[in-house]
Amino acid sequence: MAKKKQQYHNGDRVRLDDGELYEWRDGEWIDMATVREQLHKKIDRAVRLIQSAAFPDGQPVEVAYSGGKDSDVILELVRMSGINYRAIYKNTTIDPPGTIKHVEEQGVEIVRPKQTFFQLMAYAGFSNRFQRGCCTVLKEYKILDRSVIGVRKAESTARAKNYEEPTECRVYGKGKNKQTAEAFYPILDWTDNDIVDFIQERRLKVHPLYYREDGTIDPKRRLGCMCCPLAYYRKRIDYFRRVPGMVKPYIRAAQRYRETHPKGKTVLKYRDAYEWFVREIFFDRQNAWEDYKTVTQFAPPIDYKAFLEQYFGIKL
Repeated sequence: MAKKKQQYHNGDRVRLDDGELYEWRDGEWIDMATVREQLHKKIDRAVRLIQSAAFPDGQPVEVAYSGGKDSDVILELVRMSGINYRAIYKNTTIDPPGTIKHVEEQGVEIVRPKQTFFQLMAYAGFSNRFQRGCCTVLKEYKILDRSVIGVRKAESTARAKNYEEPTECRVYGKGKNKQTAEAFYPILDWTDNDIVDFIQERRLKVHPLYYREDGTIDPKRRLGCMCCPLAYYRKRIDYFRRVPGMVKPYIRAAQRYRETHPKGKTVLKYRDAYEWFVREIFFDRQNAWEDYKTVTQFAPPIDYKAFLEQYFGIKL
């Protein structure tokens, strides 16, 4: 216990002479008995919250299942609660490899959209952080009147700010299409360590993406749409570099949109689909793109197709 801190890594464990087990976490030794006690208190609160979501007449409550580790946790908690439920996965059609298989293994119902992501993009153009068209159509719509969702404050500063209470009335759509549903967030205050501890205690199988080479779970990894256009621009670029095969279907969808909207304002801003792709993926805001165009206005025209082929090492 007196050794230098740098000799230990998160997950290292020691058992003292009195039998107490300690684990090294974020620079200090943690008493695992205390950890288990605190976790079980959170489990009890979560289960009670889920039970409060049950309908008196027994109609099912939706479990909003994404295929991610938090979804696996809430699905297990719902099963522990004993309420009637429907676990539903809304297929975005650009899911990471292994997602559908994992969803099916969990016995979760798959709801497929009327349009694929790229069909939607060909019809409506690029989605971005300020125009979330793809989420609205593919994921954020109501199915049942009450839903259990695996939102956690620890995931991001924005979520900690936007989600303050474990229940709320969630609004879907606008105007005539507006719908509401009661949402329940049983793991809102759970930490990453809570999630991993619960998964290990209940011996849950999670998506292959979360496992490190040594078989341990990395709670920092996120499961989401492949090359999500709503991510921060550096993350978008990094994802496309890891999965360059996604560039081509993006370009094809952008070209179809341009063909069907020849006089659209967005279409007229860019020479071709390749320039449009560069703007949407490499730049986070319009003013940054305009600054770039100002700086390069007297330079020879850029061949954006050639740039993308070279940058991602692909043939378009």
